[in-house]
Amino acid sequence: MTRLYRSLAGFILCAALAACNSPRGAGFQSEVLAAENTTTDANGDPIYDFAVFPVTRESLPIIQSWPANNLRQYKWIAHQNQPQSLLISPGDTLQVAIWDTEENSLLTGAGQRVAELKDMKVGSDGRIFLPFVGSLKVSGMSPQTAREQIQATLENVMPSAQVQLNVDPGRGNTANLVSGVSNPGVFPLADRNVSLLTLLSSGGGVSPNLVNPQVRLFRGSQVYGLSLSRLFEEPELDTVVQGGDRILIEEDERYFLSLGATTREALHAFPKDEVSALDALSIVGGVSAARANPQGILILREYPASAVRAAGPTPDGPPQERVVFTIDLTKADGLFSAAKFKIQSGDLVYGTESPLGTANSIVGIVGNLLLARARI
Repeated sequence: MTRLYRSLAGFILCAALAACNSPRGAGFQSEVLAAENTTTDANGDPIYDFAVFPVTRESLPIIQSWPANNLRQYKWIAHQNQPQSLLISPGDTLQVAIWDTEENSLLTGAGQRVAELKDMKVGSDGRIFLPFVGSLKVSGMSPQTAREQIQATLENVMPSAQVQLNVDPGRGNTANLVSGVSNPGVFPLADRNVSLLTLLSSGGGVSPNLVNPQVRLFRGSQVYGLSLSRLFEEPELDTVVQGGDRILIEEDERYFLSLGATTREALHAFPKDEVSALDALSIVGGVSAARANPQGILILREYPASAVRAAGPTPDGPPQERVVFTIDLTKADGLFSAAKFKIQSGDLVYGTESPLGTANSIVGIVGNLLLARARI
């Protein structure tokens, strides 16, 4: 009997050693957080090269007030109603028809009642040339105002003349859908009140393959941007397009990583404007039920040096560049807080190994050894 106990103890010891030395997909929480000391303070206590903060109701207000670590933040232009009429710009082409009932008209021949002046390009100085009138400035005018101006000028030489005018928009009255739509290209603006969503519709709509599409509006030297979802949700942001605008739609560049005892180890694009820690765990498929420690979900983040505040964790910034946030999914406070904790671009969501995983491995190995011995 003593020999049996000794053999069993040996089997258990071997199983324990095998389980402890077997490869793991992630570290224990204690292993990840046990970084080497870099320096010591005046009292000789170790100073680590990162800070650790549990995500709780008490810590959230401080953490969420720290500077955002996301990509460039863009301004945007709210919608402002404009007059429906078009404004003539340099580069536009005018089609002018002059009706004259006079027998000895200067512009029409015998039996003619209309003289058509086609493809009159508005010069860079905003002017066109009219026979018997000379150079006339029309840029900045609506088509109706320009028609009245031309007719009033012609009355000095042709009192009975009546003018009809049509405008073909040039580059100054067009906008360019560069990419991200089904049919990119240059589109004429029928008036000054064409909204961005109307223009996107003219381009066949946004490509359905883009993840969380982002709108970028280039106007002169300025770049404006927001997400397409906000444009749909907030009608007051559907800005009016101006001549010369360039618009492109691109995928959200932000991402986060998942490693360790998570279901998926991968790089994940942001599917919406704000992603919480719970959202991120859902996106990665949760954590491994057999391996993960639900009390040891870590989010690793690195802040720029300019965000660090040496006085300690204050609403102004973190105490160090490297910060590890810990989440306990076994408590209601941890779950509620994780739903409000915002993931930032470049964050690493890390699932630590559960000690029970090693214990289960030991039990499994012992069971197999005993079963094998019983068959001998």
